[in-house]
Amino acid sequence: MKLIEKEVDPQFQNPVVYDNGVTYMFIQHNNVYLMTASRQNCNAASLLLFLHRVVDVFKHYFLELEEESLRDNFVVVYELLDEVMDFGFPQYTEARILSEFIKTDAYRMEVAQRPPMAVTNAVSWRSQGIQYNKNEVFLDVVESVNILVNSNGQIIRSEVVGALKMRTYLSGMPECKLGLNDRLLLEAEGRTSKGKAIDLDDIKFHQCVRLARFENDRTISFIPPDGSFDLMTYRLSTQVKPLIWVEALVERHSKSRIEILLKARSQFKERSTATNVEIELPVPSDATKPIVRTSMGNATYAPENDALIWKIKSFPGNKEYMLRTEFFLPSVTAEEAGPDRKAPVRVKFEIPYFTISGIQVRYLKIIEKSGYHALPWVRYITMAGEYELRLM
Repeated sequence: MKLIEKEVDPQFQNPVVYDNGVTYMFIQHNNVYLMTASRQNCNAASLLLFLHRVVDVFKHYFLELEEESLRDNFVVVYELLDEVMDFGFPQYTEARILSEFIKTDAYRMEVAQRPPMAVTNAVSWRSQGIQYNKNEVFLDVVESVNILVNSNGQIIRSEVVGALKMRTYLSGMPECKLGLNDRLLLEAEGRTSKGKAIDLDDIKFHQCVRLARFENDRTISFIPPDGSFDLMTYRLSTQVKPLIWVEALVERHSKSRIEILLKARSQFKERSTATNVEIELPVPSDATKPIVRTSMGNATYAPENDALIWKIKSFPGNKEYMLRTEFFLPSVTAEEAGPDRKAPVRVKFEIPYFTISGIQVRYLKIIEKSGYHALPWVRYITMAGEYELRLM
């Protein structure tokens, strides 16, 4: 009731509320609030994470978590809540493991099943007895470049957000060891970095990684879950050179016609190639269909977005391409009208086999007691995140 009373107050939009000796922590998902209450000084971040995990479990069972799906499945909801938390302590929230012994049609009277080993095991994210004919590991190093450039060409914000995404198809209980060209790891091994080592910030691991081992000798050691998961995410706040630089030259002919010359230049080495490049050029909302000429790729007018979208399938390194467009403005504006709020130029791209941070997977070892040989596949991709240039 207190939340409903103060819903209109923007200062009250706080996920942690203290009232009369009780701390309430809540999240909202669609039209449902999930809340925990505690009389102790507990770890708020871990409880909020637990609530998000509960949402993931419910979505695994009901596809979508809404008031209606809760009403339709309240028996299963009670069973799940009984398993994910005991005596106020979060237990296990792995939906795949829960689905092995809590079936959606759990209302049928059957002989009680024994819980799977993963529930009572220290490795709660992986089941026993997994078998594959071909043992493979796919590791994708995906980096997103976030850049914001102002109208003077100065870089206001630049960062790289990276993730190590894994897909594992391994039998048994394999032990994996991953080595990166992390400066601290190389120094711990007594190796010289020779300028190729990198400093990673804000490292966040999947729960399967042994953190104590990482703290001691920077070794990333883990027993992986089956299937897809994010092993690690990281951030680099160092200044990065924009991979694709865009310049715009705008010529206004009175108030009725505008010409724009757009230059796009790739600022990475020639051996790399950006694919599926998309440059979104904002145009006034009342513009007529533009006349466009490009030196590469093709441009389409998207009036629903008030933008011209220039697509280039393949953009090799150290190249420059141009687009010239002309459009008419039928609307009449007052001479003293204020300046329009100008949208930025947005760029999307992917560069395979390339990382802007220089991160490298030095080794990926898979050890299992049966002694099988696994095939690790490593792939590098750099893509545009929030890549915006305020040029006009």
